[in-house]
Amino acid sequence: MKRSEIILMVLQVPLDFLMLILAAISAYFLRFSDWAIQLRPVIFKLTLLDFLSVAFLVGLAWLIIFAFAGLYSTDPNRKLAKDLSRVILACSTGLAVVAVYVLFSQQLFDSRFLVATSWVLAIVYVSLGRILMRGFKGILYRLGWGLRRVAVIGEETIAKNIVQFLRQNKKLGYYVVAEFISFNKGVEEEITKLNVDEMFFINPRAREEETLAAIDYCNEYHKTFKYSADLFATYSANMTVSALAGMPIVELKRTPLDGWGRVAKRLFDIFISILVIIITLPIMFLVSLIILLETGRPIIYKNERVGIRGKKFLTLKFRSMYQKDSTGTQFGVQGLKNEEKEKELIKTNSIKSGPVYKIANDPRVTRFGRFIRRWSLDELPQFFNVLVGEMSVVGPRPHQSREVEQYKKHERQVLTLKPGITGIAQISGRSDLSFADEVRLDVLYIERWSLFQDLIIFLKTPFVVLKRKGAL
Repeated sequence: MKRSEIILMVLQVPLDFLMLILAAISAYFLRFSDWAIQLRPVIFKLTLLDFLSVAFLVGLAWLIIFAFAGLYSTDPNRKLAKDLSRVILACSTGLAVVAVYVLFSQQLFDSRFLVATSWVLAIVYVSLGRILMRGFKGILYRLGWGLRRVAVIGEETIAKNIVQFLRQNKKLGYYVVAEFISFNKGVEEEITKLNVDEMFFINPRAREEETLAAIDYCNEYHKTFKYSADLFATYSANMTVSALAGMPIVELKRTPLDGWGRVAKRLFDIFISILVIIITLPIMFLVSLIILLETGRPIIYKNERVGIRGKKFLTLKFRSMYQKDSTGTQFGVQGLKNEEKEKELIKTNSIKSGPVYKIANDPRVTRFGRFIRRWSLDELPQFFNVLVGEMSVVGPRPHQSREVEQYKKHERQVLTLKPGITGIAQISGRSDLSFADEVRLDVLYIERWSLFQDLIIFLKTPFVVLKRKGAL
């Protein structure tokens, strides 16, 4: 670990403590403010100095809880969202410890307001401190201070994508100093001269001897070794081991989304879909009116897609094409004929290879249709699909039958879950991603599913849409 990262990690401790003390001070002044006193008179005597002496000890105890919660992890790649969730958990645990102490010490303390407000403000202030530290670290990285020197080794096309991504995102803290196709003695000497901190081994199908040599080198010279997992490693992220007839049996689970997880996801879908429908109802009414005035009916376009376990259903979207060009059984014989015309258009205008197509500069799209597609407003009716249980808020995107028929065997794993309106692939590149990359991300999502991850993906989606990256 670089010295700069150790310094920032150490500085995080006093910063957290400062934020806890500031939370206590803010809670104290809020309790003794005029509006709070009018709401409920103060019937206890507690000076600010006395309260701070208690808050100081509680703050030290909370720092220990923070440490056990992993908030001072040495992993430089940990996500901010994960840190913030741990802040909430750690502060709540700290509150529980305080409550238990007051209960068993039989102390009389008649200000639940102070305790509750201190807890809420502690979460807010410590989270803010974490965000500020991340921002400060990002500024240092952009200035070139504290960057981890990286050598990327692997197949040319894949390695170049990694290198390009790292160079475009300096906030991640990486500085690529060299690229190599394979690892050998000459490369080893070159890396030693360049004084790299980490090696990215982007070749999951490399010979065993080459991989072991790279690992041995990193172990000997104290370099961090990172590699891209192969497809099997991704699939086997969830496994359980049990004994059967004296033999260890490994079970590969498709997803942790099972049992109560499936119930929790469904409740999340119902809540979010109702919330979004209520909030966007005026927008949907306005979009419907403009479509009706521009090109008439139907306003809603029903397109057959393949859902969980291959089950077919009709997705609902605002119609963005002219009626004479729209496809599907909804438009009768003409719709079926248009599907044949669409196949020709795919051959000439599709910007994606593989089973899934994406038509650029589609002449069938209306003027307003381009607008609602650009801002993803055409997909708002799909929240009704979510409400009735045909789709999920977050999940792999649903594809047409003719696309699914071209899936390879391992690609059909995306049918394990209900398709989603948004997903990890959508917030990672939208139309810019290849189908293989989409599948890889969707499989990762399926294997590592969590309700918190669903929430983060859902909250990130509007910002991705606003950037209009990868939208057609």
